[in-house]
Amino acid sequence: MKVKNIISVADLNSTEIKGLIDKAVKWKHEVAPQTLSQKVIALIFEKPSLRTRTSFEIAIHQLGGYCLYLSPDEVGLGKREPVADIAQVLGRYVNGIIARTFSHRTLETLAQWSGVPVINALSDVEHPCQALADILTIYEHKNKLHGLNLAYLGDGNNVAHSLLLAATLTGINFRIASPKGYEVQPEILQAAKAYAADADSQIMLTEDPKLAATEADIIYTDVWTSMGQETEREQRISVFSSYQVNNNLLKLADNNVIIMHPLPAHHGEEIEEGLLNHPNSVVFDQAENRLHMQKAILVEIFHDSGRDK
Repeated sequence: MKVKNIISVADLNSTEIKGLIDKAVKWKHEVAPQTLSQKVIALIFEKPSLRTRTSFEIAIHQLGGYCLYLSPDEVGLGKREPVADIAQVLGRYVNGIIARTFSHRTLETLAQWSGVPVINALSDVEHPCQALADILTIYEHKNKLHGLNLAYLGDGNNVAHSLLLAATLTGINFRIASPKGYEVQPEILQAAKAYAADADSQIMLTEDPKLAATEADIIYTDVWTSMGQETEREQRISVFSSYQVNNNLLKLADNNVIIMHPLPAHHGEEIEEGLLNHPNSVVFDQAENRLHMQKAILVEIFHDSGRDK
């Protein structure tokens, strides 16, 4: 892997994603290499987190590194001082930066000025580490990727963007059902169409959740109201009410369909009460796999001349 930063899933190709899957599967059951020995990785978080912070801190520890967590009040990205200045200072102190930001532009600025690898731990445009862990989870449960039908129901948000890119790169047919006005961004869709053409996969865009779910191998949903959208909550609940993943919808899918959600979930809204613990749910496998995929990502970025491959 020649990439220095992972700001977008598009920073990877299909071969690199499959390589990450292989390594993540291996280090899920074996001790991972001490690739981060004597290295310090900074976590800069503008948004709160359970899975992202915990999984990255544990991954860094398991790889022999030291994690420095910097909260919003401690850093004040773009408020206390410009992002470019923060990036240049941190680049003198640490070996890498993992950032969870409101603005995707903040990540790009960190990558431009820090001089050290930067990993996107969530922005308003993408959530690549989540999507890569999702692809790992699908592979574990389906033993393949190419030709599967993934139905995503709901908002064309950051999770949808990264999942669309990751799916089309790996040959998964991606169906997304979203209300009008809540579709994925055109530039993300354009890139995904190019990947789908290369990987011989298909993209379906529809406003009909039932059409997307029919004979689906994977049904995926996310919250209707993300952090920062709280003032839109009542409007979104009304707009998305027919997009709930529930038992009636599952009847349209393949008998062995798996249910996915990146968490946190709003039980009774985007997903019916009790479905997170349905026999076909792999939601908590997804959460666990954030740790193993992120170990693979960190090793790929920081390995020395391929010794830790």
